[in-house]
Amino acid sequence: METTKKSTRKSESKASDEKIKSAYINYLLTEGKQPASVFKFCLDNGMKEDDFYVHFGSFETLERTIWKGFIDTTISRLEADASFNEFSSREKVLAFYFTLLEELRANRSYVLLQLGNVKRMEITPGYLKGFKESFEKFFENILNQGKSKGEVATRPYLDKRYPQLFWLHLGFILIFWKEDDSAGFEKTDAAIEKSVNLAFDLIGKGAVDAAIDFGKFLYQNKR
Repeated sequence: METTKKSTRKSESKASDEKIKSAYINYLLTEGKQPASVFKFCLDNGMKEDDFYVHFGSFETLERTIWKGFIDTTISRLEADASFNEFSSREKVLAFYFTLLEELRANRSYVLLQLGNVKRMEITPGYLKGFKESFEKFFENILNQGKSKGEVATRPYLDKRYPQLFWLHLGFILIFWKEDDSAGFEKTDAAIEKSVNLAFDLIGKGAVDAAIDFGKFLYQNKR
């Protein structure tokens, strides 16, 4: 009986959580700005102020949770696909980007409003910090698997920065997608495929390693 009660409470909590997020997104899209206060927001949406604080400490926390939900859902979808584990690292990264943009497309107006005038991702907006942590952890795992399979080159000092470099790459994709007005965002799809292929040509074993080896040779043999 106690288990049933706990399960019911958990279900109710999740529904309230989603109600708050949905109401907040609707407010931003209709008003173009944050509510004046948590009190006013709750009053307008038929909620008690205390109910809001059960789930979120502030509007900023709420925004981080919304964005974290985008990437968590993306990763869950990928990991639920049995074939995903059979993909190469390059294919996994492509699948991630395409799946993520499917999630963001369902909330495109909100995403565009949040990204605002963001041009680069070197300085991470507060609402993306939890998103970034999950992104880099996920990519670190993919790239480590790539190293073990010989798909990604091990380069002292540089290879540890690959997840951070892909974070900047994601920024490029989001900004490209933000400005893409092609049908079905087909230009963004092409940009993803071409840029991911280039990225893996650079971090894989090939021309870059040959250039590094040649540079070492010249340095070691200069007179």
